[in-house]
Amino acid sequence: METNEKKKVVLSAIQPTGTPTLGNYLGALKNWKNMADDYDCFYAVADLHSITVRPEPAQLRRRTLEMYALLLAIGLDPEKNTVFVQSHVNAHAQLAWILNCYTQFGEAARMTQFKDKSEKHPENVNVGLFAYPTLMAADILLYQADFVPIGVDQKQHLEITRNIAERFNGLYGDTFTIPEPFIGKAGAKIMSLQEPTKKMSKSDTNVKAFISVLDDTDTIVRKIKSAVTDSEARVYYAEGKDGVNNLMGIYSCCTGKSFEEIEQEFEGKGYGDFKAAVAEAVAAELAPVRDEFNRLIADKSYLNACMEAGAQKAARVANRTLRKAMKKVGFYQL
Repeated sequence: METNEKKKVVLSAIQPTGTPTLGNYLGALKNWKNMADDYDCFYAVADLHSITVRPEPAQLRRRTLEMYALLLAIGLDPEKNTVFVQSHVNAHAQLAWILNCYTQFGEAARMTQFKDKSEKHPENVNVGLFAYPTLMAADILLYQADFVPIGVDQKQHLEITRNIAERFNGLYGDTFTIPEPFIGKAGAKIMSLQEPTKKMSKSDTNVKAFISVLDDTDTIVRKIKSAVTDSEARVYYAEGKDGVNNLMGIYSCCTGKSFEEIEQEFEGKGYGDFKAAVAEAVAAELAPVRDEFNRLIADKSYLNACMEAGAQKAARVANRTLRKAMKKVGFYQL
């Protein structure tokens, strides 16, 4: 029996700060395309967020286009989803200002990400870095998102979003949907190939530590081959075997095999065979994404057309929420 039940809304955004890693892909992006059937999905390239560190303008433009192409390349259908660039929808900046006025200074000052980034870049502790969570709250609340897929590091930001929305609703009546964290199929936490106790990161100074989603097969094979393991030469999951555990996690994500099945598959085999199989599985997983990205990035007019359509679709929803909030606050509207 068909139901016309309204789909729940999901919002996800990613900054255009370089090419995502295999960790970003297996941990989050791969799940994004699977959500389109069950949810009304809004996917944004969060370029407004990325200027807190003053990127080089030409680089920001290039990376925004590339990140947009990559979102389509991983299988986010622009007909099924709303895929857009954040700065193309003015309502984000407008609602962020309103929400700044409903956020307590102490609340914003408690954000651990602000403290961490201020310590890392003491020469540029700007107001944008401080007000980052209110812009993130605007991103989420504009689309009346029911769910937001978040990593552990964004948990605090979702909490403050909920607090701001509840405060606003408490003052003016029902305006914003209170968002919940999206707990989907657990995306693996992929660790560094060189230091398997820390998370894989695209900003790692050691390029052997991470795999980029656009790396070619030879590069993938080389990086997996040089991945840190241990001297035991036996493939099984156990505490203290961080390097092997990480490679097993990657292999499991790419093949769908359980750890038990992986242990059986490599019974009596050494790390050479195991690494070769992991590299082959990763290369097979990423090749279609890379090929599609290369095809799309060569067709700028198609990407621009998709961006424009996405921005219009997003703005229709966002402006409705913005007008509602402005009316509640008491702005004189024409």
